[in-house]
Amino acid sequence: MKTNELGSLGETTAAKFLRKNGYKILERNKHESHDEIDIIASNKEYIVFVEVKTRSVVSADCYLPYGAPSAAVNRTKQLRLLRAARAYLRKESSKGKQPRMDVIEIYYHKTSGSILKINHIPDAFGVK
Repeated sequence: MKTNELGSLGETTAAKFLRKNGYKILERNKHESHDEIDIIASNKEYIVFVEVKTRSVVSADCYLPYGAPSAAVNRTKQLRLLRAARAYLRKESSKGKQPRMDVIEIYYHKTSGSILKINHIPDAFGVK
């Protein structure tokens, strides 16, 4: 599976996961200037800006040489997500909800293509 296909599949899986857990999906692949937000969702308390990281692995406990998928959300990526979220909130009302930055890790089985694990990390880097 190509990287962009895996990423798209991961984002679709993350959106379904969020819906199942009481979130409303507001936007997907939202571009703000040169930055992109994978998913913007909301629940009763928060407007959530989600970065989705998907990896193809041989088992749920097998991390690639790069570590957990969330390790790819480095400081530069965090700042880009924050910048995009601020730009979005300048245009759109948060309806009084607190903003939050989350990461969702999706682990796909390399051979079967089945979902092995979904790891939702709320307030992933402590920026509000």
